[in-house]
Amino acid sequence: MYEYVSCPNCGSDKIKKVNYTLWGGYLGPKLFTHVKCTDCNTKYNGKTGKSNTIPIVIYNVIAFAIVFAIYYSLV
Repeated sequence: MYEYVSCPNCGSDKIKKVNYTLWGGYLGPKLFTHVKCTDCNTKYNGKTGKSNTIPIVIYNVIAFAIVFAIYYSLV
């Protein structure tokens, strides 16, 4: 089992892997090792301990661009 870094907010070791999110479905959390502290509910990158905000924004912009390109190539 993969050991995640402690919560950067409260220092807890009670970390749970996030399997699904609204922003990334099932794939996004796996790409960014998205985890959640069960003590303070902070969500972050389980490998680095840093926020996943920037990768999430980039992920969604790219996903939107792909959907936009596919849609307009079919119209």
